[in-house]
Amino acid sequence: MRSTIRTRRSPESSAHRRSPRAAQAAAAAVTAGVLALALTACGGDDSNDTGGTESNGTDNAASVQLPKLNGQTLEVAAVWTGPEQANFTKVLDEFEKRTGATVNFVPTGNNTSTFLGTKIEGGKPPDVAFLPQVGVLHQFAEKGWLKDIGTDAQAQLDKNFSAGWKKLGAYEGKQYGIYVKAANKSLVWYNTAAFEAAGITDTPTTWADFISTAQTLSDAGSPAVSIGGADGWTLTDWFENVYLSQAGPEKYDQLATHEIKWTDPSVKDALTTLAELWGKDDLIAGGRSGALQTEFPKSVTQTFSGDTPAGMVFEGDFVTANINADTKAKVGTDAKVFPFPAVGDKAPVVSGGDVAVALKGGAGAQALLTFLASTDAAEIWAAQGGFLSPNKAMDQGTYKDDVTRDIAKALLAAGDDFRFDMSDQAPAAFGGTQGVGEWKDLQDFLKDPSDVAGAQKQLEADAAKAYQSS
Repeated sequence: MRSTIRTRRSPESSAHRRSPRAAQAAAAAVTAGVLALALTACGGDDSNDTGGTESNGTDNAASVQLPKLNGQTLEVAAVWTGPEQANFTKVLDEFEKRTGATVNFVPTGNNTSTFLGTKIEGGKPPDVAFLPQVGVLHQFAEKGWLKDIGTDAQAQLDKNFSAGWKKLGAYEGKQYGIYVKAANKSLVWYNTAAFEAAGITDTPTTWADFISTAQTLSDAGSPAVSIGGADGWTLTDWFENVYLSQAGPEKYDQLATHEIKWTDPSVKDALTTLAELWGKDDLIAGGRSGALQTEFPKSVTQTFSGDTPAGMVFEGDFVTANINADTKAKVGTDAKVFPFPAVGDKAPVVSGGDVAVALKGGAGAQALLTFLASTDAAEIWAAQGGFLSPNKAMDQGTYKDDVTRDIAKALLAAGDDFRFDMSDQAPAAFGGTQGVGEWKDLQDFLKDPSDVAGAQKQLEADAAKAYQSS
């Protein structure tokens, strides 16, 4: 099966200087075929669940040299909570062990840019922060808030990452960040027991098949699709996958930079397609109202635990972290995965990621960035599960399970032919803030999927305001 990769483009000059790079679209189909092939293999029994090292992948402890930072206390901020935070803490533990520093983790909440902006303006920024949107990196760089990553971190970046991933962390030719955590946001995870109980033997490859599969699950007495609608970012991912597959990469690039309006007919088509699922309460776990009260972690747990688990949940590779930590399901056996179904000619593949940046100068922040860019840190993180790395030099055998390992291999096989998450390219006021902009507008659309025109009008009004202000 062929598919198209949608990821962030390389940063360009901003405040209306984020021009599209549609030339990358032509190579997308090649990459997608690799992903589809890899995920086909994910249907088998994952008996090698301990592919990662229980010692957290630190056998090659001398591969990156770090300074001694005895007595120093650093602060690192990121959006992660729960299992994702716990997994990242293992990386920080090793950094502390090697340097003698103390590192405190601070969760930012979903409004990362607002949280960090307040800290910076108040004179108390964290030493290092992870930004989930490339648009935020651009905005922070324009304000002069980002510090030099240092020569040692640059050396690790040059050695371990491809040119495309390096460019994503740069702005106007200067390197400000390191994309140490990536995501494939075009995956549907399914409960094998629910599929078996409903007599479903084949996973859907088209949107029509997906809706039919959901109906079969519902008819068999299982909530069909779990949606984490309380977190608006999940809804942007739903839209973006449908839009990329249905409208195509050129339109996708144009909408991502607001070169076409959200009132464009292509947006109407995508919202109408989404309404085929979102407009049917019987196909959604808890109905629309239940979905709007369900946060992302719960959308995963209610698919793989409880008396009447849902049959499917859509989201990225990081779903495995919640499956492993919060359910008894085993990835590759009880929980399997298939690519997001094709709405148009090609199935979509959407990539996201988190970029580590220094908000304070000095040896401490630069040392932490150096470690994060190393294979050591990537292998420790990979061994925990629920993590993908664009680090091309790391040992792929350290991934916790075969499913994640196959997804990671497909990510690396993409090389530099990719696009990034559309909402992450937008100004944070539109594409990256809880309760406003695209997040809120799509929540309102989930509440009333019959009002396609109203949703388009509101999306365009919010987008126009945000892009004009950026």
